[in-house]
Amino acid sequence: MRGLMLMAAGLATGLMALGAQADVYISSDGKGGFILSNVHRPGRQYERVISESPGTGGPVNAQLVTGRPYAEVVAAAALANDVPQALLHALIKAESGYNPKARSPKGAAGLMQLMPDTAKEMGVKDVLDPEANVQGGARYLKRMLTLFDNDITLAVAAYNAGPEAVLSRGKVVPPFAETRRYVPTVLRDYRMLQGLAEP
Repeated sequence: MRGLMLMAAGLATGLMALGAQADVYISSDGKGGFILSNVHRPGRQYERVISESPGTGGPVNAQLVTGRPYAEVVAAAALANDVPQALLHALIKAESGYNPKARSPKGAAGLMQLMPDTAKEMGVKDVLDPEANVQGGARYLKRMLTLFDNDITLAVAAYNAGPEAVLSRGKVVPPFAETRRYVPTVLRDYRMLQGLAEP
């Protein structure tokens, strides 16, 4: 347990340096690894490593959000799918850098880098159409948030690596180098848009 707490202290220091302000908990995954989460899971013992300061759950920094490209498209998709506007922006920035014509070597396309099967499943006929792409990406993000009980960290990991990669490892961020870089990048931008981290 002492090792867990030393690891927690180190992680807490790192997260605070990134501007994280929400309650963050750490637990052991039983295999020598650690699980960081903003959500309690039944049957696991947690230690809180960061407590959310009173009043930090305030509104999104409106100026930062409205100043981003495709602000109206993102706002409409966020409202229609009941997902955080700031989180959609953070995903788009990480996925495509706001390039509506972006394509990945694996076949993902558009602002939210939808894979062909995902686009089809989400009802997106033209992945290069910004409005359709963001609506589809928002629908998919909502599915991930629902699947992972609104645990934003796991939903973001699943958006990147696929839900099966997260579920098959006991609901932890998979150990893929890309995902391990992607998740903190998205969460840092998300917190910044909420006014909880420095731009």
